[in-house]
Amino acid sequence: MSAHALTKSAPADLRFHPLRDSATMLRRNLKRMLRYPSMTVMLVGMPVVFLLLFVYVFGGTMGAGLGGPSGGRARYVNYVAPAIILMTVAATVQGTAIAIAMDMTEGIIARFRTMAIARSSVLTGHVLGSLIQSMLSVAVVIGIAAAIGFRPTATFAEWVAAIGVIAMISFALIWLSVALGLVSKSVETASNLPMFLLLLPFLGSGFVPTDSMPAGVRWFAEYQPFTPIMETIRGLLLGTSIGNSGVIAIAWCAGIALLGYLWARRLYIRHPVR
Repeated sequence: MSAHALTKSAPADLRFHPLRDSATMLRRNLKRMLRYPSMTVMLVGMPVVFLLLFVYVFGGTMGAGLGGPSGGRARYVNYVAPAIILMTVAATVQGTAIAIAMDMTEGIIARFRTMAIARSSVLTGHVLGSLIQSMLSVAVVIGIAAAIGFRPTATFAEWVAAIGVIAMISFALIWLSVALGLVSKSVETASNLPMFLLLLPFLGSGFVPTDSMPAGVRWFAEYQPFTPIMETIRGLLLGTSIGNSGVIAIAWCAGIALLGYLWARRLYIRHPVR
């Protein structure tokens, strides 16, 4: 009997079901988030602390620099909110790398490989669970920003577009963090590797306009990936000029997502366990 005939005659319960298996892994990761709420609070808490620090400590001076006498703290909270949103995404995906490293070092991946489940479902469950966590974290941060003075002027369509951009960069950074978690030799290493993502908003247009920076720093700030993404979110939510930042932001998101996916897939196939 051919292999094809054996597959067709096998019981349905023994066949791979990628969608069902991915949904099962998604539930696993959501339950892990509920079981360890302290990690979620810690990852969301850092961007909130930065938001409060920059608005209430530096906001008056920074806002005056942005808008002269008409600036101030109210002007600055609107300017800095997109940077804090990106920091929230970067902080959340750090937890993705940690969760992946824990699975790789604790032997659970080896157990999954002995089960009749789709191999891709393990990473898919992590990605979808992290995407949900990232969007919920962003919603919390936007709510806190609104409570301290953030006043977006976006229409419903602009809100939908802004959420789409945030989801795209979240998806891209999650796949990159999956790869960073797979390449890490320990959980401690996985918690440190994504830290550079938290620095990019500082070295971009997140907290001050790039035209106020020295030439070398300004060049890096204008051509690194987070700047066009922040300018796109800022333009959609606050009505500022977007220019070609939207196209560049989409290109960066697609490139990072593709790189992260291919890198993670290669690592997952070549190094199933440690």
